[in-house]
Amino acid sequence: MYTMKETSHMVGMTYEALKFYCNEGLIPNVKRDKNNHRIFDDRDVSWIDGLTCLRKCGMSISDMKIYLNLCLAGESSILERKAMLDAQRKVLVDKIRELNDSIEYIDSKQEFYDDVLEGKTKYFSNLITV
Repeated sequence: MYTMKETSHMVGMTYEALKFYCNEGLIPNVKRDKNNHRIFDDRDVSWIDGLTCLRKCGMSISDMKIYLNLCLAGESSILERKAMLDAQRKVLVDKIRELNDSIEYIDSKQEFYDDVLEGKTKYFSNLITV
């Protein structure tokens, strides 16, 4: 069993974020020690790791709650869970595409600036008229 502090460290989450997840009901069946402090087992840690991933993927807290309820419904909800994850995956693919476009833009500007500095290309600007 792990304390809140140990668990938050293990999953790379702040103590406050873990407490928020607990208070929001995102971690079902939270156990408590003899002093009424929350404690977590390996299954909880695995679930929290999954929540952390979903949050990093951009899933909203409300969608995470829907996903949790589907998980709690068991095997009968697998198709719905797959659909949710597929939708989130599509969002990520679009973000990756946007990021790659941004990297390409930066790389092309860096190459242009390098060529100008090396005298290979004459400098021009879309903002300054000569």
